[in-house]
Amino acid sequence: MTKVSLEGQVAVVTGAARGVGELLARKLSARGAKVALVGLEPDALKQVSDRLHGESGFWHADVTDHEAMAQVAIEVKERFGKVDIVVANAGVANGGPFVESDPVAWRRVIEVNLIGSAVTARAFLPVLMESRGYLLQIASLAAITPAPMMTAYCASKSGVEAYAHSLRAEVAHKGVRVGVGYLSWTDTDMVRGADQDEVMRELRQRLPWPSNKTYPLGPAVDRIIAGVERRSSHVYAQWWLRGMQGVRGYLPGIIGAVGQREMRRFEPRLKGVSTGLVGAGGAADEQCQQGISP
Repeated sequence: MTKVSLEGQVAVVTGAARGVGELLARKLSARGAKVALVGLEPDALKQVSDRLHGESGFWHADVTDHEAMAQVAIEVKERFGKVDIVVANAGVANGGPFVESDPVAWRRVIEVNLIGSAVTARAFLPVLMESRGYLLQIASLAAITPAPMMTAYCASKSGVEAYAHSLRAEVAHKGVRVGVGYLSWTDTDMVRGADQDEVMRELRQRLPWPSNKTYPLGPAVDRIIAGVERRSSHVYAQWWLRGMQGVRGYLPGIIGAVGQREMRRFEPRLKGVSTGLVGAGGAADEQCQQGISP
């Protein structure tokens, strides 16, 4: 597929304060794009914006707030004149047994990862139609395979994958391309936060290769950038994820059989598993929900 030059393009990245979003913004900027950063931590967003190569701006907004995101879309268009690329990257995660999960945290994962992605697209699709642009929805290996102790995250990422595939058919005739990005365990604050829980860390280490590894952030984001340049329908941040698509129909049965054995093994230790949002991004989200400035 032909590459589209990012020089002079206007890109919006949600969840841009750290991790995938931050590095993605930096690499887009290095290729000549003007970047609009969106997230919950204005101080961190300003620091990211100040380090970018070219023109940029930042907006403090909760992606689940339709009115706020609609206003962001208006202001970004006013600031830069157009929007060519939107990467719906904002996300949070929690873990632990569903029956003992924190219902507030569980619901918030769905709200941010699924509803927030739809709110982002609803806000920016009108300007993407004007530019015949590209929407990249960040999903996960969790959209391809179920995983015990990750019910909210798997549900939310399966949801955004299905939603984005459905949306692709709706807007293609208007010139907008829609892609889905898949990442395995990548070295971010979210993954490091999950690994702080001993049980969750050990469970992940017992996954079969190559899904039990933590992958470096840089190469993963390079693959995402390449997908953006090609306006790809599917973007794989780790090389082996493409192959998972061909076997995904078998995975629920396999995970169901193997997973129950692992749950029986870890049962005596499950009571101590943390069920709140993980990592620095999760902490920032919880502070905002409590009305505390990050």
